[in-house]
Amino acid sequence: MSAEQQNNEEVTIDLRRLFILIKKHIISILIWMIGLGLIAYGVSEYVLVPKYTASTQLLVNRKTADANHADANQAYANQQADINAVTTYKDIITSNVILKGASKYLANPVTLVKKATPAKKAVYKTNDGTRTLVKKAVKAKPAVYKRESKSYSVSANELASAVSVTTTTSSQVFTLSATAETPAKAQAIANAVAKEFKEQIPKIMDVNNVTIVAEAAKGTKSYPKVKMITMVGVLAGLVISLLIIIIKDLSDTTVREDSFMTNELGLTNLGEIAHITMPKDWTFTAKTAEKRGSSRRRV
Repeated sequence: MSAEQQNNEEVTIDLRRLFILIKKHIISILIWMIGLGLIAYGVSEYVLVPKYTASTQLLVNRKTADANHADANQAYANQQADINAVTTYKDIITSNVILKGASKYLANPVTLVKKATPAKKAVYKTNDGTRTLVKKAVKAKPAVYKRESKSYSVSANELASAVSVTTTTSSQVFTLSATAETPAKAQAIANAVAKEFKEQIPKIMDVNNVTIVAEAAKGTKSYPKVKMITMVGVLAGLVISLLIIIIKDLSDTTVREDSFMTNELGLTNLGEIAHITMPKDWTFTAKTAEKRGSSRRRV
């Protein structure tokens, strides 16, 4: 037998032995898989702190000198410049200038709906000694504010780690995402940063058109991924159980085949003794041995 044939035979025997071990210990393997899968599910569902992510989309256009009379080439050049500037907008959004303003807004998220109106005195006109009311007096009216969301205390440093910006190739639209402990907080952070960016970017760059394409909705759960962690637990149970079974089998020195005695140890096979099954009620006593000995002498 060649060395290659011997190696193939050993591989076949090893695979066969592996299948035998799996079949023999299938219950323990299933217990390991189900057990670690349940542990992974419990940890990911009830122990790990969940995170929620909300996203908003923004579109930014730069100012042009004479947009109405610009030719097609100039318009295309401006569009490409806007696309290339998206990376710059990304850096500006995550800068302290924007994040500090967003942090301040989150602490008191109110928007001015109507400005305050000062009081005005009535205006009269005198004609031939007769005083005529020209304009009535106007009472002062306070400013009207609208509360956008619940107040949140989030520092600029915390916003820097919570906010991320993703871009798409050849697109002027970029996505601003915010991650927080609750869906409402993630939504509030994303909208606050987008609002502050819209207000501040015209002061920083030559931009006159910032559009929030889609405001952030309530965040969706982004961490932990329960299904994936559970599957990892099940797979870990399978691997660990197989390793334990294989190591236990390799450390077992029991001789299982006659070929090991003849080929590996060089011993001569003198014969085989079959397995004898005795009755359950059979017992071996001295009287039984004496009876068996006398029967042998008679023969």
